[in-house]
Amino acid sequence: MQDFKSFSEGLLNLKMEDFESRALELFHYQSVQNQIYRKYLEVRKIDPSQVTELKKIPFLPIRFFKDFPVVCGNPEEYQTFYSSSGTTGMITSRHYIWSEPWYLEHSKAIFEMNYGSLENFHVLALLPAYLERKGSSLVSMADYFIRKSASEHSGFYLYNQDELLEKLLLLKNDGKKVLLLGVTFALLDLAESGREFQRMENLIVMETGGMKGRRKEMIREEVHDILTAYFGVAHIHSEYGMTELMSQAYSKGEGKFTIPPSMRVMLRDSNDPLSWSTRSQGGINVIDLANFHSCAFIETQDLGKFDDQGQLEVLGRFDNSEIRGCNLLVQ
Repeated sequence: MQDFKSFSEGLLNLKMEDFESRALELFHYQSVQNQIYRKYLEVRKIDPSQVTELKKIPFLPIRFFKDFPVVCGNPEEYQTFYSSSGTTGMITSRHYIWSEPWYLEHSKAIFEMNYGSLENFHVLALLPAYLERKGSSLVSMADYFIRKSASEHSGFYLYNQDELLEKLLLLKNDGKKVLLLGVTFALLDLAESGREFQRMENLIVMETGGMKGRRKEMIREEVHDILTAYFGVAHIHSEYGMTELMSQAYSKGEGKFTIPPSMRVMLRDSNDPLSWSTRSQGGINVIDLANFHSCAFIETQDLGKFDDQGQLEVLGRFDNSEIRGCNLLVQ
């Protein structure tokens, strides 16, 4: 691998048939340059030279981001990081980043690949809990989307539900689309507040997952039924992302996610993390080529399955895994 800048170029234009060669190139680079990943491979007695296909690549348990600086090269050269959310006393993950401007442009490109130009949107971000702490990659991304929408109406909302509803009413007949990007518990709080909402044809409601310990966990269908009934929309959209990943996946309804070209999801056996699932359901392992500076091969604590069209459904989290981050809805 030449350098981060060269590798990062064209990730979202990557052809499916070229993904494996790029991933293997990155694996062999990170197996040497990432101290934590290198030691993990050594402990597992993995010889990187023998890894010649995707299914032979070992995935780093996501827990390592809580305990170590997972980066390529000298950790002291990394100053900026994003941190995960968590309840009081919980150890949070830190994902040190190579370039925040690059991450924001990458996130924007993925969103626009799915939804078109941000200039066609008003972006209203309902993100309490995330806004109340520092270092959230979701808040950074939302802030960038707000700025790139170039709309005087775009902005953040905390707990000011009345002000948000007034803004939505103002934009009801606007020519642009309205993206209401919200953490799940806050959207549910609004829907169950008793406040009246007038149906909008130009509204997209997108939940980022997460109850943040504010509400009991609910199955996705129940959450989406409440939200579709209140907002008068046919579908609830979703964003699947986490602190430890530089790329995001989006769902336009029914919890089925389209994976961007920079990512690949593989399912491991739910009972044996070192074996691949023989069914369409299992633990989610993610290859995110946008993690070229850290570790691109992540064993998450999420459960998922693929439908007949190859779209990913996130089913929830493994039992006893820590409650954190986005998309904690259970199937």
